[in-house]
Amino acid sequence: MADTVLYEVSDGLATITLNRPEAMNALNIATKVALRDAVESAAADGAVRAILLTAAGDRAFCVGQDLKEHIGLLAADREAGEGQTMRTVKEHYNPIVRALVGAQKPVVAGVNGVAAGAGLGFALAADYRVVADTAAFNTSFAGVALTADSGVSWTLPRVVGPGRAADLLLFPRNIKAQEAYDLGIATRLVPAAELRAEAEKVARALAEGPTVAYAALKEAMAYGLTHSLDETLDKEDELQARAGASEDHVIAVQAFVNKEKPKYLGR
Repeated sequence: MADTVLYEVSDGLATITLNRPEAMNALNIATKVALRDAVESAAADGAVRAILLTAAGDRAFCVGQDLKEHIGLLAADREAGEGQTMRTVKEHYNPIVRALVGAQKPVVAGVNGVAAGAGLGFALAADYRVVADTAAFNTSFAGVALTADSGVSWTLPRVVGPGRAADLLLFPRNIKAQEAYDLGIATRLVPAAELRAEAEKVARALAEGPTVAYAALKEAMAYGLTHSLDETLDKEDELQARAGASEDHVIAVQAFVNKEKPKYLGR
């Protein structure tokens, strides 16, 4: 794993840290490849029961594409008559977002600073966003004459509604932490000094929880957004049968009867 992305697994929690604070955690090629590998590894690892995605420094979570690198690649592409640079969406951003959204385990984003463009996309792909009160969000795409990527055209309307999403995409601006919380972009708002500890606390609580049930909840919510009530009821029946057959369910019921705190196994 490149040192631009740090990866650690401890007690069922995979912590992925963007580590280019001097560049506001902008995404150059090395960082995109390392982040894709880290997220896919965490999503596929059966020993990982929750994922925490955060960033080094206090200025930025991720400001999206590294435009300094990008402008050089654009010039090279024009000279060669090719369009290689835009392949980053398909080769890098799309796999990262698919892995975050599709992970059969909870994903927490600890947003320590500015999250713009693809950085916003990665934060929105998480199930839970713990946000520093000094952070800000920005769609930014139209500001550099691009359309949305990193799943933002799918996630943002689902979080804030189609009308507000259109406003934020057509007229990019900084959305400060309190407004982000009011819009639903931030799930929990905390003082900046407490961000890392609080995000880890949330992620560890989820890592200790009923993983099978969490996976079913993620699947149920995603399904319900695009299907009818009758179809969703059938899906809930299917998923409840899966959760009800898990060892975690037996453990939870026994703990409830015995007035004990359950110790889940994640299966």
